Amino acid sequence: MIKSLRIKNLATIEDLELDLEEGFSIITGETGVGKSIIIDGIMLILGEKGSKDMIRTGKAEISVEAVFKQELDSIARADLIPESEEEICVHRRISEKKTGKGHLNGTLVPIKKLKEISPFLVDIYGQNDHVFLQHIEYQLQYLDAYASTIEIQQAVAEAARELKRLAREKNELERKERDREQRLDFLDYQINEIEKARLSSGEEEALRQERDIFKNAERIRSLVEEAHGIADNEEVSLSSLLSRLQVISFELSRFADEFRETYDAISQFAITIRELSDFLLKFRERHADSSEKLEDIEARLSQIEGLKRKYGHSIEEILSYLKKAKMEQRELSTSQEKLSEIGDKIKDNLALYTNKAQHLSLLRKKKAQQLEKEIEREIGNLGMKKARFKIRVKTTPPDQDHLQKLRNSGLDEVEFFISPNPGEDIKPLRRIASGGELSRIMLALKTVGKDTVRLKTLIFDEIDSGIGGKTAEFVAKKLKRLAQDNQVICITHLPQIASFASHHFKIEKKVAENRTYTTVKKLTFQERIEEIARLSAGSHISAATLQNAREMLERNCR
Repeated sequence: MIKSLRIKNLATIEDLELDLEEGFSIITGETGVGKSIIIDGIMLILGEKGSKDMIRTGKAEISVEAVFKQELDSIARADLIPESEEEICVHRRISEKKTGKGHLNGTLVPIKKLKEISPFLVDIYGQNDHVFLQHIEYQLQYLDAYASTIEIQQAVAEAARELKRLAREKNELERKERDREQRLDFLDYQINEIEKARLSSGEEEALRQERDIFKNAERIRSLVEEAHGIADNEEVSLSSLLSRLQVISFELSRFADEFRETYDAISQFAITIRELSDFLLKFRERHADSSEKLEDIEARLSQIEGLKRKYGHSIEEILSYLKKAKMEQRELSTSQEKLSEIGDKIKDNLALYTNKAQHLSLLRKKKAQQLEKEIEREIGNLGMKKARFKIRVKTTPPDQDHLQKLRNSGLDEVEFFISPNPGEDIKPLRRIASGGELSRIMLALKTVGKDTVRLKTLIFDEIDSGIGGKTAEFVAKKLKRLAQDNQVICITHLPQIASFASHHFKIEKKVAENRTYTTVKKLTFQERIEEIARLSAGSHISAATLQNAREMLERNCR
């Protein structure tokens, strides 16, 4: 529901702010004061087209802002707003240079986003471009909600999604099959090239380290010789000195036990020095033929670089590519079997989808007949007693050759048809010309239907066109009942309808300093009496007219 609405610089509106409440609200005013401008502003919020011609003369831009209080589950599930949002604030601006900017909860969004969210927020009846008329899939959804077929429709949708997934998988396999032999030859070459290289993880780093050693062979050899001499190859080496210390420590340990620990420590250090000496000799021997080994290392690194240019930035990525190539090779080698398996799955799933969708079609057609009678009865009570209402359910068998075109909604196309008057051909509901007739038909649909979105704002314009008396009272009762679960806003000229509303707003047009201003005011109880009296008698308001208006308001506005 709309909690607040602010419109600036739209036609004759300079700055208008409305605080709206739940329940049934009425908007009245003299003919030509600009009641439709309010709806124009709301339609801009809903993403409808705007133009610079709508901007108030002398102003730079239109600004329309609305705050909605709404049950947000269905909107969040449609990924239109985050689940954490408690209210929805929509802001639309239109300037002379630009078609408009939209903001949703403070975030700049495309106007298309406002249009996507609008069906969850507001329905406007009396406008021939209403989404219910523009997109007949909404009529199918209406029938499904009425027929309580949502659960089976979801099963049909799930079967359709699985079929389309299988069809995509089959198409991909068939595409690969066409290039299978060529691809297999290419994969064989790649796999053989990588496997022949016998790569191992960490090999490249070890080779680069080994190459650095050989490139610095002379310096390393000099350091090794010097270290070996210090350790074991000179007259005064660490090994000879440690041997002498061992003898001394052993002799001293006979006189003082404390030297036993010293002897053990020197012995352990002597072992370490001997091990170091052995390691230095082996290291020198291993890197003796540096030039030949360096050539081998450079050749190996060059081979690895060549593979990296083709298959990855590291040995790990090359080995990962090898794994994927082998997997693809296996898949291509068994593609015929997989195609056969998928073909069988498609056949089984198509039978399942067709069975469920046909069952859904039968339920829809059965409920459509029942709905036709209810709608005819409702619109008859709303002043269209001779109208005929029909629902056409067109069922088209699934096309096995075009599974991607399967509809998640099933095999049916549903469209509502009506003949408002005797002798007129039955025509699609979307071609109804009369705004008043359309508003009453939509009221009937809304009354009979099972809307899944609560607290939506329903706006009825021209609903009182061509009716009066008991029919007007019946329409008012329907609107009030509808307002128990929704916010209902009705623009009317009839006192019968106005007297049933919980909230009454009056729009007036004033001229000041050669400028026209449209204003709106929420009426008090006494002001409502005077306005209803005006609706009843025009400018000739008497005491009796006022008393009659009071009684009507006290009787109906309970």
